[in-house]
This record gives sequence, C-alpha cells and structure tokens, in this order.
Amino acid sequence: MNKCPFFEQCGGCGFDFTATDYKENKKKLIDILPTTNSPIWIDAGVRRRADFAFAGGKFGFFEKGTKNIIPVKYCPNLTQAINDILPLVAELPWGGSGACLITECENGIDIAINANIPFFSPEFKTAASALPAIRITWNDKIIKQTEIPMIAFGKKQVEYPTNAFLQPSTISADIMRQMVKKNTDGYKRIADLFCGLGNFTFETNADGFDVVGTGVKRDLFKKPLGTKMLNQYDCVIMDPPRAGAMAQSKEIAQSNVKRIIYISCNPDTFVRDKKILESGGYTVTTLIPIDQFVGSNHWELFSVFDK
Repeated sequence: MNKCPFFEQCGGCGFDFTATDYKENKKKLIDILPTTNSPIWIDAGVRRRADFAFAGGKFGFFEKGTKNIIPVKYCPNLTQAINDILPLVAELPWGGSGACLITECENGIDIAINANIPFFSPEFKTAASALPAIRITWNDKIIKQTEIPMIAFGKKQVEYPTNAFLQPSTISADIMRQMVKKNTDGYKRIADLFCGLGNFTFETNADGFDVVGTGVKRDLFKKPLGTKMLNQYDCVIMDPPRAGAMAQSKEIAQSNVKRIIYISCNPDTFVRDKKILESGGYTVTTLIPIDQFVGSNHWELFSVFDK
C-alpha cells in the first residue's frame, strides 16, 4: 500500500502512515523536546479500538474539518478482527446520530453506542443481535451480551467496562508496561495515579488511584494525593488523560517521592507539568517518545523524573 485510501478525507489521521516519509514528518512534532532516546514506532494495523460516527443512516469517520460522515467498511490502521466485523456494523439500520466505539477484547468484540436518542428500533436490535460481537450496548443499555469482555495486562485479566479507557494497541500497552516495570524495580512502595484498569498497577504491585477501574476511587483532578500521603511512597506512576496532572504535580513537587514515572499523551501539558516537577527539585533522566497513535498528530511520552 502506497497511500491510505482515506487519507486527507478522514479526519482521524494527520499523517499518511503508509507514506515512506511518515516517520520523518511525524518526528518533527517533537523535535523541540529534550528526548533521551530515539522514538519507539508502533506498526499500523494493530489498533484495537476505534470511534466511529453515525447520522442520517450513514456510518463511518468524520470528514476532515467537518461533521460529514465518510462511509468506512475497512481501515488499514485497525486490527483484522475489527475490520472483519466493520462491514456488518456499517450496514446496521442506524437511527439518530452519535458515536460507536468498537473494541477488540481478549475474548471478542465489544461495541458501545452512544446516541442522541434513548431508544433503538426493533429492526436495529434484531440486526445488531446477529452480529458476531460478545457485547453491544446503546447508551449503556445492553442489546446483546454472550460473554463479559475481558482485557489482559500481561498475565492478569480484568473485566472491560463499557467505554472504559484503553491504550490503543496491545503492543503499545505491553511495551509501556515493561518500561514501567523496569524503571520501578527496587522500589517497594509504589502509587499508580490515574491507574485506569491497571495496565501498570498489577505488574508493579502498586496502590492504584482513579475515578474508575482498579484501586481506590478518587478524582485526582479535584482531590490529588497530598504530600503527607505521597510521602508514604518512594515511587509514583502517573498516566493522566490529555489534560495532564497539574494539581497532582504541584503536590508531588512538595513531596519526598524519589522517582516519578510520567506517561503523557499530550506534549503540551507534559511540558507544563514538567516545569512544576522541576521546581520541586526533580530532573528528567529519561524521555522516550512512543508513536502509539499511529497516523495521528499525537505522541505518547514516557518519562522518568528523579530527585
């Protein structure tokens, strides 16, 4: 393949990941960052989840810069399992408008539909129930379920809640988990902040904190761990959403935590939080870019701060 068939039409990708100069062009986005290692590149065709749109009976991706929908029955960036079911999902008798998240779990396909109307038609239910998916929900109401969707983090498997956050590919999740494990070896008390379903929590035997998923339920934006609690730990892992972790970083900057592993999906908020941590005496000792959002304008950053 010399060109993605949807590039410059679909709004999902900022770069054509099939182009020969893809890596060269995407790397320019982070040239100003003081990276300590070369980027880690993830291959296309392994993305295990994707958000689609539907409206007016059409199903697909939004056209770049518009709310028009480009019909899509195949995407070269997705896993084979998603591409196998995609034509069947696209042909459902869609009503209303909204989003459809398709996720490949360990034991099958999960489909989560978030619509602007509360109900689906009998025709839609009949057609959806015939799909080879293990769970289908409409605004969290179950249309079909034959198994509980499961996600694996190494040897640990957990239930996958509808619409829960996951790293976009199993490969990138595994790579980052191994990097976190390597950089936490030797530390006895570890806190995993914004832990989600536990990609790092179980591997490092950490105390997890987040609004959903594994560990203590806590909104770290509104109620970050304070210095007294942080001082119980000698290593902290943070993997916040794109908004970053400003409030939590301010608390950590005043703490005695020896090592911080900060995984960021937004270089802008990472640079902001990096300055906060540096004001508290921390120094970046590792900064590795990861192209886990293949084709997009986004980079994942794996960093280690030491005091």
